[in-house]
Amino acid sequence: MLILVVNPGSTSTKVAVFDDDRELVAETLRHSKEELSKYDRIIDQYLFRKDIILGFLKKNGIELSSLKAVVGRGGLLKPIPGGTYLVNDAILSDLRNAKYGEHASNLGAILAYEIAREANCPAYIVDPVVVDELEDIARISGLKDFQRRSILHALNQRAVARRAAEDLGKRYEEVNLVVAHMGGGISVAAHKKGRIVDVNSALNCEGPFTPERAPTLPILKLIDLLEDGFDFHTFSKRIVGNGGLVAYLGTNSVMDVEKRIESGDKFAELVLKAMAYQVSRWIGKMASVLGENIDAIVLTGGVAYSERVVGWIKERVSFIAPVVVYPGEDEMKALALGALRVLKGEEEAKIYE
Repeated sequence: MLILVVNPGSTSTKVAVFDDDRELVAETLRHSKEELSKYDRIIDQYLFRKDIILGFLKKNGIELSSLKAVVGRGGLLKPIPGGTYLVNDAILSDLRNAKYGEHASNLGAILAYEIAREANCPAYIVDPVVVDELEDIARISGLKDFQRRSILHALNQRAVARRAAEDLGKRYEEVNLVVAHMGGGISVAAHKKGRIVDVNSALNCEGPFTPERAPTLPILKLIDLLEDGFDFHTFSKRIVGNGGLVAYLGTNSVMDVEKRIESGDKFAELVLKAMAYQVSRWIGKMASVLGENIDAIVLTGGVAYSERVVGWIKERVSFIAPVVVYPGEDEMKALALGALRVLKGEEEAKIYE
């Protein structure tokens, strides 16, 4: 059962072909600035990227007619429940018009649909970043005109949550988990019986500080700084991209920070430990959402490769529930598995309206 997976990024397109859940071939197709500079909008890159993907299939001897599904990375859509969605006209319209924002991932569904149409098979997206399953109580912000939203690393969060449930001998819909995805951004979510009922809004700068972001700063202090003449655009770049480890240590690489710690840099150790401390605090917050019956705390993302950071977090949160670690993120396999569950009849494809 061959499944083509397409994951567009700002300067690359990741492609892979799976036979059921086994990866047959994969490649990251890089795009130079010169190649992309020809296009005014991301949507204009569609034919360029499609031709490259078709070339990848041809090079690897994979016929379009052999594909049973094509699955793309979901883009910026309206808030929706998690799951696997059949790509339809409503999805295509919102992404082509960038109704909810312009991002390279918007091309995922469009490329999947057009290639699937030629292959005479269905096209899907799986758990885009806009997955929103918050309980009503979690939406109340404290400011009447402002409602909390869920924007998170939904694809990897859900994939490792399913894996953790399986390792516990249970179904995802039977377990309560706190999952912390730790990468350039950090999202900590409460998974309650198959739904992500609360999470820090990572993209909107809520939550623990990260290798390159400084979320949840004191609001009145920020207002004072802006009133003192700080340019908003410049200051926002300090918070997103130049915050976190970058602000203190000049790098977003946890590996580089650990090298400095090993050479005796006590300040680097303090800053990295503070990031682990803040992640632990948010794990505690999400644990309070779930109550006493928590099956496990799950650590994932690139930072989870750091035994030092994982160790510091375990020291603080192991009393809540067992801690399991799945470092890195396998988005391509998560996308393939989302399509595979539908193809096998294990779940129904959802419809975006």
